[in-house]
Amino acid sequence: MIKVSVILPVYGVAQYIERCAQSLLDQTLQEMEFIFVDDHGPDNSIQLVKDLIDGNPRQSQFVFLRPEHNLGAGMARNYGIPHAKGEYLAFVDSDDWVEPTMFEKLYKSAEAAGCSDLCYCQISKDFLDDRASEVVSNPPIPQGKMSMENKRFFLSHYVSLFSTYIYKREMVVAHDIHFPESRSADDSFFVTSALIFAENMSHVDEPLYHYILRPGSVTTTKDSTKYQKRLATFDSLLTYLKASGVYETYKAEIDFIYYKKGYLTSVFNYVSNSLEPRKATVMEIRTEMERQIPDYAHNEYIKGKLSLRMLDLLIRRFTSLAMKIIPIYVRRTNQVV
Repeated sequence: MIKVSVILPVYGVAQYIERCAQSLLDQTLQEMEFIFVDDHGPDNSIQLVKDLIDGNPRQSQFVFLRPEHNLGAGMARNYGIPHAKGEYLAFVDSDDWVEPTMFEKLYKSAEAAGCSDLCYCQISKDFLDDRASEVVSNPPIPQGKMSMENKRFFLSHYVSLFSTYIYKREMVVAHDIHFPESRSADDSFFVTSALIFAENMSHVDEPLYHYILRPGSVTTTKDSTKYQKRLATFDSLLTYLKASGVYETYKAEIDFIYYKKGYLTSVFNYVSNSLEPRKATVMEIRTEMERQIPDYAHNEYIKGKLSLRMLDLLIRRFTSLAMKIIPIYVRRTNQVV
């Protein structure tokens, strides 16, 4: 029985993919498969993996897929999901790497908590310069069946880190949880959806996943239109959750996620990635937020976060000043936008 299927989209990562693949070969959990989706990259990344695993006892666990054309990371992951046979699904970016015990520890924790729908670890953000690594953690909650109170707490406090989870494959398939077509914030879409439908969850409080922040990666390349893709992702998220009949149950939490990760992060994204940001565009982003969550001012989580309300006030009333402050704040806090 395959316990964990790991899906990896591959595009232009020849400099990093051997370390990633080696970290999969080194996994202490034996019952695994590794699905590499060749997304028509410009280099020999896939061949490097094939050369690395040639003759290795785990070679048969490596599966290579190639769609007809380039899909982008999120859709490439979707392409891999129907091919996965594992009890759990996991996603690793092919320029990152994982600790050798990651999937064994996650699987054992999930089993100990009663076959959790989700199990997560913490993440190490590793910079390719002289900056020290940073550990980013999701909030701890009791292991096992999630109470409504615990789920609401987690939804209103989590950071995405979709690659630090293993997901029960049955749950993902049953609820058609997928990555959206827009190529930004697709991790927030997937994790939020999975959290909504998960009935029990567990965790391992160790940074077992190494997230590499490298020049030229999708998350560090400047793109002044990226915010449009992010807004499209969150529009799709609201549409999906409403169609699934769960939006009203978790409306406060979902709207709060939209406010933080959809609206505010889109403003940060646009201002930080534009050589000459326009006030009109910033206000268009805010107008879209008001359209999507018109009663945001009454949201209990937003009302409870003075820093977010002050940031919104700055954007709304002092837009020019906000556009000067935001890039400075992003640089000082090492935010990825």
